[in-house]
Parts: sequence; C-alpha cells; structure tokens
Amino acid sequence: MARTLQQPSHRRRNKIPAVLATATALALAGTGLALSAGGANAAVGNLVTNGGFDSGLAGWTCTGNAGTVTTPVHSGTGALAATPGAGDTAECTQTVSVLPNTAYSLNGWVQGSYVYLGARGTGGTDPSTWSAQSSWNQLNTTFTTGANTTSVTLYIHGWYGQPTYYADDIQLIGPGGTASPSPSASSVSPKPSTSASASPSQSASPSASASPSQSASPSASNSPSPSGSATTPPPNTGLPKHAMTGYWQNFDNGSTVQRLRDVQSAYDIIAVSFADATTTQGAISFTLDPALATKLGGYTDADFKADIAAKHASGKKVVLSIGGQNGAISVGSSAAATAFSDSAYKLIQQYGFDGIDVDLENGVNATYMAQALHTLQAKVGSGFVLTMAPETIGMYSTAGAYFQLALATKDILTVVNTQFYNSGGMNGCDGKVYTQGTVDFITAQVCTHIQGGLRPDQVGIGVPASSKAAGGGYVNSTVVNNALDCLATGNHCGTFVPPAKWPTIRGAMTWSTNWDANNGNEFSNNVGAFLRNMP
Repeated sequence: MARTLQQPSHRRRNKIPAVLATATALALAGTGLALSAGGANAAVGNLVTNGGFDSGLAGWTCTGNAGTVTTPVHSGTGALAATPGAGDTAECTQTVSVLPNTAYSLNGWVQGSYVYLGARGTGGTDPSTWSAQSSWNQLNTTFTTGANTTSVTLYIHGWYGQPTYYADDIQLIGPGGTASPSPSASSVSPKPSTSASASPSQSASPSASASPSQSASPSASNSPSPSGSATTPPPNTGLPKHAMTGYWQNFDNGSTVQRLRDVQSAYDIIAVSFADATTTQGAISFTLDPALATKLGGYTDADFKADIAAKHASGKKVVLSIGGQNGAISVGSSAAATAFSDSAYKLIQQYGFDGIDVDLENGVNATYMAQALHTLQAKVGSGFVLTMAPETIGMYSTAGAYFQLALATKDILTVVNTQFYNSGGMNGCDGKVYTQGTVDFITAQVCTHIQGGLRPDQVGIGVPASSKAAGGGYVNSTVVNNALDCLATGNHCGTFVPPAKWPTIRGAMTWSTNWDANNGNEFSNNVGAFLRNMP
C-alpha cells in the first residue's frame, strides 16, 4: 500500500547538522603519485611541517578549541585534538609550497565523528575526503596543481557540534616549491555562527537534525574531470532545454489534493511520489493511495493511466519516484539491482512512466544502483528519463555516494535537482559558508555540482513550493529566477559570482505541485515563465 502521510512536509529525514564542515566541495580518491614533467627534478617527500603534531601546533593555524594530546596518538608523542563548536569546525590549516602542473598525494590518520582532510587553492579540482570512525583510520586523496599554482592550503577539521576528533601523521607527498610557508604559530579565528535547521519528515514534525549516516566509504570517490564535462551528450529525452520538475503527491498531507491531470501545465517533468518497497530486496511496486482516491471522490488505475497519457500528449514526462523520507528501498547487491530493474520496467510498461526519479534518503549504494539504472535504461531505450533529488549532504562532495551515483550514471542522467533546503548553512564551491534561503546558497552549491563533473544541463535547482512545504530554506520565485539568471548569464548574482556562465543550466524543481497549488501557483507561474523565456 502506498504511504498516506499527514505532515505538510517534504521527503527529508532529520539528519544533517546545520553547517557542514568547511571542506571544499570536490573530492578525488586514490593514493598514488604521478609526478608531472615540471616536477621531475624536484625533491619528493613529505612537505607538511609538524604533520605528526609532536611539536604542538607549530606550523598550523587553528580555529576554535584545538590543541595536542599525548594519547591517543597514531605514532610519535603527539596528535591533534580539536573540539568543534556550534559555529566552528575546529579547523587546522597549513599553507605549503608546491610546483605548478604537478601531482600530489595527501594522506593522514584520523579518528572521530566526521573528520575531513583536504586542500584548497590547488588551481584544479580541490580534493576533500572524510571518515567517521572511532579508531585510527587513514584518509587518502590526490590532486594536480594548476598552471599558476605555487602554494596550496591543507586543512583538517571536524563537524559542527560533533565531539572531539583526533588527527596525526598528515603527509603531502610530492616535490616542494618556493612559496612562503604558513605561519609557525597557531591562531584562533571564529567561523560564522549558525544554528541548527529543522529537517521535516513525512511522518513527524520537523525537529533538530541528527548526524548523517554513511552509505559508502567517504574516502572512496570518483575522479571527475570538470574540463571534460561536456564530452557526454545530453540524453535524447525530448524535453525542452530548460525544464521544470514537480513532485505529485500520491497521498494527502494537508496540502491541495490533485489528480495527475490537475498538475499545472508549466511542469515538464512530473515525479509521482512514491514507489513502495516489496518483500524482495530491491524490487518496487506502486499503488494509488486509497485515502487520496477517496478524498478526490474516486481515482482509479484507469484514471491515472489516462492522465499519464494525456500528459504525454501535451509533451510532458512522468517519472516514478523511489525513496522519500520513509522509502525503505535498498539496492545493495547484483540480485537487488536485477530485482529493481525488472520490477521498475514492469511498472513503466503498466502505467506508461517515462523513467525513474531517485530520491533515496536512507542511504544509496552507488555501484549497484548505477547497475540497476543502466539495466533499466537498456530495457526502456533512449527516451528513458532519469532524475534525482538528493539531499544537499548527498551532493556536497564527490566523495559522497549520491554524487558518485550521479557521476556513474552521467551517460543516462537527465537532471539532478538537489534539495537546496532543510540544510542550514553550507560551504559553496569557493569554501565559504552560505546560508540556505539565499541566491548565494543555491548558486554556490550548483557550482560544486558542475565543478564536480556534471554537465550544466544535468543540474537543476530544488526548492520547496511554499514555506509550509519544508522546515527551512524556502525562497520565493524571484530568488529562484535570480539564481537561474546568475548561473546562466552572470546577472542578478548575490555576493557569490560563479567562476563561469552556464547557459545550459537545466532548470528548477519543487516539492510539490500540491504545495504549489496551495500557494496560488506562485512557483509554476513565475519560474515556469522565466524558464520558457531563457535562451
């Protein structure tokens, strides 16, 4: 039976702290070092000063409550011990001289809740990796410096409001440069203060957020090439260049109830929420919610199929969304991947869906989910529509399993509409913290996604349709349109100006068409008109 949900909220569960750690948004995995010709004659070794913290914080600049301890240590006589606060990640940084056009390997030993290691200012794809383990474990990542890069800033930090973390034996392996080293004494500089944001769920009122779960090893990530992001052509789905996506609620949660035929004409992609899990792992089913049907005065399978056909006749696409806050769909093996693709294909044939929307909010296995989606696409054909609506945490770094899934399915991916709400403040692609509910928050996150390897035509903006539809982060249509204009043309930006213009940016998504109707169609009327007029 489909879920009958009562709370006026989106699909999100309460799981992320208000501000993510100040890691940059991009991550590359691997531990090997391949020197470029430019660095072949330079001495190769560990470039980090006091990477073992045996000399206190010498060589490091730290914020908040940071110091050294003699136990626990990974080796030697000292280790970094730092305790994040409500508005501080207890970050320690060190600037290191490097050579241009040269590959480097960064690694370090850490323990604690959500410990991040990375580098900024590399002149290319800034790396970031993390883990959350109670015992010592090694983080590894690599990067290649840009043509004009002579120094990089290494960082290590925890997560806002989390317990003390520990770090030891930080190494940057590669040839040294000649830039000025970082200060030898530590200093304290406060980070922007933020407060925890509520993250609404379908079955409970919004509450304070909890720690996120790890659905995949954060130190394992893809190696996207932003400069080559246009090499894969867009899937031929028949959608307009700039498309608007809306979620249709197959349940009554106090918003305006709709038949599918009632969905506003401005929506190019309609995501039917949601498919259900079965007793077979990976397999899905779909049933029209009886309570909704009653509220509508009767709504049958035949009515629903006819509505999908009518939407097709008007040029719209209808996809079946899997997951949601209560979705227990798990694809974690080859058998589950097969069960998913087989059952999803059966539903596509039965109802006439054009594809699948992935909104898994309880963990995702990028390997097997990608396998399932590729198999399904092969069954459906070139018109297959694949959309995703990750929570913001899922697309914060290429180290995340959701970002890995997007990159692994890039050849068949239509659009990722990340939920830019219920997130608190987060770092953008420039490493600065931006507050949800602003143009800067949206554009800086989109920048992360594109620099992480997605094409601009595969990236959209996800926002709630009204203040009632989410616990935080609602913006009106003017903010959405300004963000789209900023990304496409460089106009109407806030303080953050993207490093490039992306005129093929795909569009926008909202939760939900029902909440949009409840809010006087403010989103579909205004954002829809703006998208249609974009070049």
